[in-house]
Amino acid sequence: MARDRRLPLWRRLGRRDGESDVDSVRIADAVEELRHRSRATLHDRLHRVRMALGLALQAGVAAALAWVVAHEFLNNPQPVFAPISAVGTLAASVGQRLRRTVELIIGVAVGVFLGDVLIYFLGTGGWQLGLVVTSAILLTIFFGASVAIVIQAAATAVLIVTLSPSTQDLEIPRFVDAFIGGGIALLVTAILLPLNPLRVINRAARPALDLLAAQLDITAEALRNRDRASAQRALERLRENKEELANFTEAIEGAKETSALSPARWHRRSELTHYAEAADPIDRAMRNSGTLIRRAVTMIEDEEPVPDPLPDAMAHLAEAVRLLRHEFAVGAEPEKARERSLRAVSEAGRAYAEGVGFSGSVVVAQVRTTASDLLVASGIDQEEANRLVRRSFGDQEKPAGEPAERQGTPRPPTAPPIG
Repeated sequence: MARDRRLPLWRRLGRRDGESDVDSVRIADAVEELRHRSRATLHDRLHRVRMALGLALQAGVAAALAWVVAHEFLNNPQPVFAPISAVGTLAASVGQRLRRTVELIIGVAVGVFLGDVLIYFLGTGGWQLGLVVTSAILLTIFFGASVAIVIQAAATAVLIVTLSPSTQDLEIPRFVDAFIGGGIALLVTAILLPLNPLRVINRAARPALDLLAAQLDITAEALRNRDRASAQRALERLRENKEELANFTEAIEGAKETSALSPARWHRRSELTHYAEAADPIDRAMRNSGTLIRRAVTMIEDEEPVPDPLPDAMAHLAEAVRLLRHEFAVGAEPEKARERSLRAVSEAGRAYAEGVGFSGSVVVAQVRTTASDLLVASGIDQEEANRLVRRSFGDQEKPAGEPAERQGTPRPPTAPPIG
């Protein structure tokens, strides 16, 4: 009994009356899944912290410098707006900081103008504050301003109305602080702490590409085992990739801005071009892979034939994605990724020749399309990528003299189209 007390609760319950409790196994599996999720969540959070570390350091240095400049050199006794402007420029719009600085100043101008005009005619108070904020928002929206300008105009109007009665000449310091904060933010970004643009992109690209590769691998194994539930989970996980793609796209924009503003990063421009051009085809590869996996689920549901080369084709696609990420990260020509993409197409051609059903033919077509997307992402133009895919797929027609009754399941039209 003492030995039993050292066992987990569900194990002790399972031994009751000498019977094997089936539920205890399920509980153990559930607990193990929770532990796995906890580890995965911690890993994701640490990854996000690493991604934001450079930005956090830039924001801290920019805020400190903005305060020092406004307080020590311009004799502003309370330089609140300068560090706020610096942090807002850095954090609110990664990849568009120069534009953000301009928007910051425009928003301040609108807010100061409306605040002063309405205070002069209406005085200060609660309803005046509401009117000023409403007017600032409607005016900026009428002229087609961005969200950043709208927010800045409204915030500045609030400050003018609430602080002007107790603080004299607030308008000029507000303008100066906006210039100082935005300018120092750009100085920190371009000169003092310029981020390595390739490192930023590599960190952002890894989750998106690893997600795609992992779900293709899972689907390949699900097809081998005819495991519909596993393929369906892969499909659902791939559909949740919006955050990964958004981070990747934002990182590319931020890296392009850094390479344009920072002299220390000008030599990286040509390498960044590859990533910038790869963003769209990688996005298409994600979408086409979603169609591929959805049809794989249907193949399993409809009990269509699954030729052995078809799961192999998906596995080769997954490896091509990993190789593409690795070769981009080390700055190498992605030749291995291209070769593996074409190998996936070749395996899909073999599967097509062995015979597939309707959904199987769609899966084959999507292997071709996704491989074409990866080739374009690797730097090959679309027309050449399509030609290589067709050549790798080959002529998969049945021998001309083969009797119809020996061909088994009717095959779909020859050579599934790309796209």
